[in-house]
Amino acid sequence: MNDDGLDRLLDAIRPLLARIDATVVAPEDAAGDDVPLRWDGHLVGAIRLTSTSDGLDALIQQVELEFDSALPDLPRARKQEAVRLLEVRGAFEFRGSVERVAESLGVTRFTIYNYLNRNRSGQ
Repeated sequence: MNDDGLDRLLDAIRPLLARIDATVVAPEDAAGDDVPLRWDGHLVGAIRLTSTSDGLDALIQQVELEFDSALPDLPRARKQEAVRLLEVRGAFEFRGSVERVAESLGVTRFTIYNYLNRNRSGQ
């Protein structure tokens, strides 16, 4: 593959990589846990995934920065908004995310499920 073709491939998958918090590494830097990236039968790189806890923690930190406050200190309405933002950004796709988000907000799992149900019902 020529460099232009590889650049176009990487441009095409860049939004996906950002969404899953992954990076592309050179073929010679690929490790056992990386996902091989083949194009026209040639290994052109590998996708390195961030660990699940790192990705979830990054989403939580991002929301905390946006609110410019420690999440446990937020009033209830702002905590509900934080949960909505986390859901939109895919935080609840991670295993154990409800417990981790509850811990970050200083609420119970039950409260997180209530917030999620409320968001999904449009209330």
